[in-house]
Amino acid sequence: MDYTFSEKLDYFSVGIFNQLLEKQKELQKKGKKIYNLSVGTPDFKPSAHVMEAVSKAAKDPENYKYALEDMPELLDAVISRYQTRYGVSLTRDEVMSVYGSQEGMAHICLPLINPGDMVLVPNPGYPIFSIGPFLCDANLVEYPLLPEHHFLPDLSAIPEETAKNAKVMVVSYPANPVCVTAPDRFYEELIAFAKKYHILIIHDNAYSDIIYDGKVGKSFLAFEGAKDIGVEFYSLSKSFNYTGARVSFLVGNQDIVKNFRKVRSQIDYGLFKPVQYGAIAALTGPDDDVIANCKEYQARRDALCGGLREIGWNVPDSEGTMFTWAPLPEGYTNSEEFVMELMEKSGVIVVPGSSFGSLGEGYVRMALVLPADKMREVVDAISKSGILKK
Repeated sequence: MDYTFSEKLDYFSVGIFNQLLEKQKELQKKGKKIYNLSVGTPDFKPSAHVMEAVSKAAKDPENYKYALEDMPELLDAVISRYQTRYGVSLTRDEVMSVYGSQEGMAHICLPLINPGDMVLVPNPGYPIFSIGPFLCDANLVEYPLLPEHHFLPDLSAIPEETAKNAKVMVVSYPANPVCVTAPDRFYEELIAFAKKYHILIIHDNAYSDIIYDGKVGKSFLAFEGAKDIGVEFYSLSKSFNYTGARVSFLVGNQDIVKNFRKVRSQIDYGLFKPVQYGAIAALTGPDDDVIANCKEYQARRDALCGGLREIGWNVPDSEGTMFTWAPLPEGYTNSEEFVMELMEKSGVIVVPGSSFGSLGEGYVRMALVLPADKMREVVDAISKSGILKK
């Protein structure tokens, strides 16, 4: 039987990751050594106290019932974390859980916009920033992140008519894929801009615990007036290596949280309770592993970025996130073609910048998911491949 499927499916292509996977299998069959820097999945273990909390809670049969709502202890743990880590005061009605920021971003526009409402999204940007609003039939308008502006949005360059019509703006720093942090003045300008044009800000704060060179990550909500106009997603995936548990939180503006909670009450029955207990342990426990992991990420960054510069590929140091954003080497202009050639010649798998939007062309993203000694092997493999001598 023939079926007619949604026209929305045309928005989703098979994508480069499938091509990379097929190429990887082909090269492995030939005995090629592979260094996979494509997917940003932390390779660190969760802290022992987090795993113990999950394990203990999983042995209680009462914890296998529908959760229905966030445990008060979980909400209080988020409140405590935001107060001690960011100096932000929250109340329980300003906090709710979601099944990871990816899921949250996919659904957050449901209570915020009507079909045709304008949503501002970054280019280049993480794909879900656009996919979520698209699924809600938003009018997507991209704002450029350009190297000459340090990959920060130039708010003054957004046309007046666009600003007046925009209802929501998606922002994220430290930024995946461009790997920069934002100065305090940017957040102050963003809040003033949002208030002037009555725009709701959705800030993705996935990487504030993975920032380098002595900088301290902040929350968007730490800036005066932020809760008046916006919310923030705070994830346990990267900071606490709790990726598979899929725990994130929407925090901030009370009305947005309340109405998003109403929508999500029709979608799921709450986080599995043992997962909630693990999250509580992560949020209230010591940060020793969080700090140690950040230092290890920086060592990997130094080995990769510094090593590539030594062999002639001018890759700037990542300021934050578990990635690095590298301009194509001299002589290359197409990121997908370069990625496939790099993989063929060196066994190193990276992601073409074009996967993150049209302005990502000319770059590749590399994930810091191998130890520093392996990163030095990556540099050596690229050097020996001859790909930089084009």
